[in-house]
Amino acid sequence: MSAECEHYQIYAIRYAHHDRQARENFIGGDIHDGPMPMDYFVWAIVGRQHTVVVDMGFDAAMAEKRGRTLTHPVEEGLQRAGINADTVKDVIVTHMHYDHAGNQHLFPAATFHVQDQEMAFCTGRYMCHEGVRHPFAVEDVQAMVGKLFAGRVRFHHGDSELLPGISLHRVGGHSDGLQIVRVHTERGWVVLASDATHYYANIDRQLPYPVVFNVGDMMEGYQRVRQLADSPDHIIPGHDPQVLQRYPVFQPGTEAWIVRLDLAPSPQ
Repeated sequence: MSAECEHYQIYAIRYAHHDRQARENFIGGDIHDGPMPMDYFVWAIVGRQHTVVVDMGFDAAMAEKRGRTLTHPVEEGLQRAGINADTVKDVIVTHMHYDHAGNQHLFPAATFHVQDQEMAFCTGRYMCHEGVRHPFAVEDVQAMVGKLFAGRVRFHHGDSELLPGISLHRVGGHSDGLQIVRVHTERGWVVLASDATHYYANIDRQLPYPVVFNVGDMMEGYQRVRQLADSPDHIIPGHDPQVLQRYPVFQPGTEAWIVRLDLAPSPQ
């Protein structure tokens, strides 16, 4: 990691919601079953000279197909956060599942950053099995192959520095090439864990999420997330509604929609 790096701002932008039960979020279920809904986010890393978007979400058609509630289109959330998707130069794709790899058309000027292992995974032999390929959308995979042949995909292998203060780290588990993002902020090193841990409870209680390719990698991923973050308060799970409750709102009117992850969370 470069010695000199700026302090980035990070925005969590909620775009969709799904009502579900706690038993659906842990392997083996949950003895304290009850409502445990899921929120869907994209993230924006904003610096003095660079804006990087992390993941792209899905659109209204995919929301209907998958039975999810679209709360705000991704492009609306980015615009409200002051980000013009047309001019974004770098998009990090944490993994190629439908809720992270859609909406590629929103970023006509971007290079897409993907792990070698993830593209090999979502175009390889394991996609012969419905239980493994179900979280992927074929149109998203096909579109990313198109970006590859257009010279707009940059592959990463394991750990990689994207910019001073922004690094990528392959952990696998949920998807074979899942990568997490470490970001330098004024409050320290924040880890956008994406689906390395869907909820705070997965990593805190060491209980894996049921959609998983490799349980061992998922458990090791919890350790890797902790190693890279400055503290548990610097870990941002991929789908937990508590993120919107813990962190300061971006600006008035963005409650339960856009929050600042580079600022300290409220005491729990």
